[in-house]
Amino acid sequence: MISRRYCLSMAFLCHVLILLGLVGTARAEPNHIAAQLIAGPAAAPGAETQLAIRMTPAPGWHGYWVNPGDAGLGMQLDWSLPKGAKTGEPRYPVPQTLLVQGLMNHVYESEYAVLVPFSMPADAAPGSRLPVRVKAQWLACTDQICVPESARLAAEVAITSARTDQAPPPADFGEWGRRLPAPLDRPAAMALGDRDLRLAIPLPASVELVSPHVFIREDKLVDYAAPQLFARKGDLLLVTIPRARFEPRGGDAVSGVLKLDEAGNGVSFAGRPGKVPEGGVPVFSGEAPKLPALPWLLLAALAGGLLLNVMPCVFPILSLKALSLARAGESEAHARIEGLAYAAGVIAACLALGALLLALRAGGEQVGWAFQLQEPLVVVALLLLAAAITANLLGLFEFAVPGFVGTGSPRSYTQGAFATGLLAAFVATPCTGPFMASAMGAALLLPVLPALLLFAALGVGIALPFLAVAFVPALRTRLPRPGAWMVQFRRWMALPMALTVAALAWLAWKVGGAGFAALTLVSAGMVVAALAWLGWRQRRGQTAAVPAFAAVMFALTGPLLLPQPAPPPSRIESILDARPFGEEVLAEARRSGRPVFVYMTADWCLTCKVNEGVAIERTETKAAFDKAGVIVLRGDWTRRDPGITRYLTAQGAAGVPLYVWYDRSGRAEQLPQVLTPALLAGKAGG
Repeated sequence: MISRRYCLSMAFLCHVLILLGLVGTARAEPNHIAAQLIAGPAAAPGAETQLAIRMTPAPGWHGYWVNPGDAGLGMQLDWSLPKGAKTGEPRYPVPQTLLVQGLMNHVYESEYAVLVPFSMPADAAPGSRLPVRVKAQWLACTDQICVPESARLAAEVAITSARTDQAPPPADFGEWGRRLPAPLDRPAAMALGDRDLRLAIPLPASVELVSPHVFIREDKLVDYAAPQLFARKGDLLLVTIPRARFEPRGGDAVSGVLKLDEAGNGVSFAGRPGKVPEGGVPVFSGEAPKLPALPWLLLAALAGGLLLNVMPCVFPILSLKALSLARAGESEAHARIEGLAYAAGVIAACLALGALLLALRAGGEQVGWAFQLQEPLVVVALLLLAAAITANLLGLFEFAVPGFVGTGSPRSYTQGAFATGLLAAFVATPCTGPFMASAMGAALLLPVLPALLLFAALGVGIALPFLAVAFVPALRTRLPRPGAWMVQFRRWMALPMALTVAALAWLAWKVGGAGFAALTLVSAGMVVAALAWLGWRQRRGQTAAVPAFAAVMFALTGPLLLPQPAPPPSRIESILDARPFGEEVLAEARRSGRPVFVYMTADWCLTCKVNEGVAIERTETKAAFDKAGVIVLRGDWTRRDPGITRYLTAQGAAGVPLYVWYDRSGRAEQLPQVLTPALLAGKAGG
């Protein structure tokens, strides 16, 4: 099937050819891009010098690189040279990208010069001047129209004696030479697949990259408008570019230019088939988000952690938090011990998760915040733990619930509260909310030490309410005094923990399939049965070693006997006719000239589900989207998905939810994490 972009390109070229046919009969008008041929420094017979074709676009007009991209036309040169003289391959400065109606063009919007090597005839007479002429044809365009233009250019090259040093180049040649991409001293490795072109470009790790982009010289090899993915692995820059969807072609070589920044700096490379490593640390393509100063990011992480305490997604640990608060009224010493220990546990968990996340990403793993709940066995372990805590709270057996039962010594209080903090942070941190999203997204881009400071600040924010209760007597005195009521309170707290078991069972079903979830519940039932047997022996004063051993064995071996998780469903249940997110799918949608709404979600993300029920999966939203022709792409991050992780990283987000709106021209806008139907309908109507 011929793509829309191919049709547009063919129509564009036909239009150009018609105009070229009319050039000879049309009335001559000044070119919108002025051209001038300038001779370089004088050279001896048989030596090499340079010619420059200086192009000066009028305001609002642009010219094209040697490979113009999806539309356009590169410059054509027809030389008239003296006998024995030769010209080499023209060298272009680093171009710019210009996206118009989903078509990516490689252009120059300000003055630029194309340098051409020129070899003198060996029998040229010193002291003479050689006439050089060229007929140049090019396309001058604005965002709306294109005009074919041409000019006959001439210059004279001076010849010096063979014994005379070559004259220094004119000042302009020095500046034009500095604008050319510097050639790399080593070849790049390339791997050309059916879907993408992968490159390993030798680039020292010390070279800074700001908005990198690769311009491929070979025509119709890659999808010019598709997002390019960059990652660094030591002194290699790894680049992945989707293939073109029409006229797929192979080849044993590739060449191009890597743009390093918006100032026009770049390097040229030539690639041959070779090994292209996997992984690497992701690097932004396009405009990298501007990060706030570190103090503001630390404040955002602190506020984000504090707000997590009132977010619905921390409901699974309500029981442990409530029991910790209930104990805080026993004594001032105990309250402070537990407050500090709880905070230490929370901060330690946040730092450990953050350090593991950074280490995995540095090793090439495509993971993001909340990666722990994307692993089926982690979900199983949490379900077994929640089931055991529920049984303990109901009194089926006696064991120190973290942060609730102690032996009376400060050490036991410290250990219990610390364990409570560890578990609380481990379960609560997959949620994201206001302030937290930007801080955690920045943590993935910063160096290791500032990133760990942000993770620590998040932990301080989560623990702050409990530290306040521990150290502010006015708050602690408002808590009820410990007494017999705590026994009944403990029983009631089994209810939210039992709901946690149900939520984790549902999540096991979503990440592993129905069979996986059913066997997980069987494993949990066996653990609870062993714990109930343990409690029965405890109440009779008998040894509990055998049932305790059985419970531990069921907990350890049960997950190992579980079947492999079922593959995720290929069909999306949505009234919006949403398509599964993919990097190529997004690139094609952006080229369509229609608005695109991308939303990233996960089954364990309660904020995501609330937004879907309140704003996304609604008939009003569907009507507005249908009227505007909006393409909806849904990324399900319930299980690990490298493509979604790369997209989240490119948007400066550490996790879900994430909502991005692309207008008809392909420009992206990140939407708030809390959506309303009016917001989405307004975007569609705009």
